[in-house]
Amino acid sequence: MSKPLPTFQDVLLARRTIAPYLPPTPLHHYPQLDTLLGASVFVKHENYQPIGAFKVRGGINFMAHLAPAERQRGVVTASTGNHGQSVAYAAQLFGVSAVIVVPEGANPVKVNAMRAYGAEVVFHGADFEASKRHCLTLEREQGLRFVSSGDEPLLIAGVATHTLEILEAQPDIDVILVPVGGGSGCAGACLVARTVNPHATVIGVGATGAPAGYLSWQARGERTAAIATQAAGLATGAPFLMPQQIMWQHLDDFVLVDDDEMMRAVRIYLEQAKTLAELAGAAPLAAAIKMRERLAGKRVALILSGGNTSPEELARCLEAS
Repeated sequence: MSKPLPTFQDVLLARRTIAPYLPPTPLHHYPQLDTLLGASVFVKHENYQPIGAFKVRGGINFMAHLAPAERQRGVVTASTGNHGQSVAYAAQLFGVSAVIVVPEGANPVKVNAMRAYGAEVVFHGADFEASKRHCLTLEREQGLRFVSSGDEPLLIAGVATHTLEILEAQPDIDVILVPVGGGSGCAGACLVARTVNPHATVIGVGATGAPAGYLSWQARGERTAAIATQAAGLATGAPFLMPQQIMWQHLDDFVLVDDDEMMRAVRIYLEQAKTLAELAGAAPLAAAIKMRERLAGKRVALILSGGNTSPEELARCLEAS
């Protein structure tokens, strides 16, 4: 039986659920970025979360509502990094055992963090899709509760609280740019914006080298695509249909940026905002630069979804011309 789509009421409940564990993250205004974009720019610093990424909101909301029997079973999930950290962090908080399946070559910064939070990390497959398939095997063999990184209403409602905080702090935001990997953060932004400020435009940002989410949104149906991007947080080869259904209804636009554009945005964040972004986290800024004329004179919120870059990845960003 398919799960019901989350609602705005679920987002309000999620905020109450996660409040004892997570304070609101800053929404900072940077005049340097105003000058760059010709707009009034506000950055939502999800890279300041305990795990360095927005996903922890959903992980805590999910784990807080997990039934006692499922807590005893333990959970398994697939991740390129930030979702896995979220599940590991929340599982430790609530005393639940967690297995995280990651692709071979996953970001070592994120892998080490998962282990530090007490999770068992299993390397399997060349990409996220292969890791996700292996999760289903472990679910059958070990009786674990599988946690989808996209098709979980509690995860979407939890991460949506970042947009609730944005619009409470700046109710007259005109445009919100949010990264799209699995789509939970973007779907959550749509849920909140359509209720709190229906005049705000929500724009999803994906990677040119992983266009499955973009193609699915365009087609209003499932589309797969090869993965050829260094932005691990955006590297999904097949869409999650729950967030896609919300995006089909409410997302205003969807743009793609390439790795070079994201690398440039990482450097700009470091130089002009003195903050660290991973490639996926910098994607909204990359898109805003690409859409500069369209955003001119508007009040723009960029969701900096995570800052979990490795030293090697950061060096590549700084060395890129």
